[in-house]
Amino acid sequence: MIDKLEMFLVLARERHFGRAALECGVTQPTLSAAIRQLEEQLGVMLVSRGSRFQGLTPEGQRVLEWARRIVGDARTMREEMRAARKGLSGHIRLAAIPTTLAMVPMITAPFQEKHPDVTFSVLSTTSLQILALLENLEIDAGLTYLENEPLGRVTSVPLQIERYHLVTATGTPLSDRETVTWKEVSNVRLCLLTADMQNRRIVNQHLSEAGVVAEPTLESNSMIVLFSHVRTGRWASIMPFNVAKSFGFHDDIKMIPIVEPDARHTVGLVATHREPFTPLVSALLHEARILGERNQVQ
Repeated sequence: MIDKLEMFLVLARERHFGRAALECGVTQPTLSAAIRQLEEQLGVMLVSRGSRFQGLTPEGQRVLEWARRIVGDARTMREEMRAARKGLSGHIRLAAIPTTLAMVPMITAPFQEKHPDVTFSVLSTTSLQILALLENLEIDAGLTYLENEPLGRVTSVPLQIERYHLVTATGTPLSDRETVTWKEVSNVRLCLLTADMQNRRIVNQHLSEAGVVAEPTLESNSMIVLFSHVRTGRWASIMPFNVAKSFGFHDDIKMIPIVEPDARHTVGLVATHREPFTPLVSALLHEARILGERNQVQ
């Protein structure tokens, strides 16, 4: 039944028989037959069908919750047995919001030094998508904000405190200041992350509290794109200090703390809460705690 539940998870995610079959590496008739066999075993209809996928039935939604739990436990069991035979090995799938990407090597590098048979893939995405990917068992862990929006049932490890700076080129408005206020920041030409990013929602919130509105003339979901535009001297941006610093210090770039308020937000590693964790996730959480302690994040 496990293989059929795994196919059902993919179908629920893709919402299309053809794409789900491709993802599972089987033909569409094989996938359809597996779903029908699962329905026969459980005695309920799981999928509303017409000429195409029309969604899950109420029973299908409930089975989806069980499938995530059962498939997750089965994968944990297989990984534990593999670790018992061969030591820690395998692949870890990470997703990270753009402002945490520079932090990823602080975890992956020491982890892989200790466990050289483990490989990684890293996806850049939004905080909401990270939670959806965790729920659907598509990633093992994510790096995101911990305090601003509901996380659901996850295990979290604080890694770093974000403090916000105006990042601007030398010789531009406000570049000679020791500090700037959120209200003053609204008066310069800004490039910011797109509205679907939690960082942007945080920036909007602090600007709104200062009585102003963010009106960027350029938006991107990439911090590299934003920093590249700052370097032209035509734009400034609002970035966490650690992110701006990761691009390297340049004489032509100024990073000015934004005050009133001196806003701080915690970012960290999140993983779906389960007991026990897979050996890989357990080791990853351990590495994250070492980093958090090094950064003195409480």
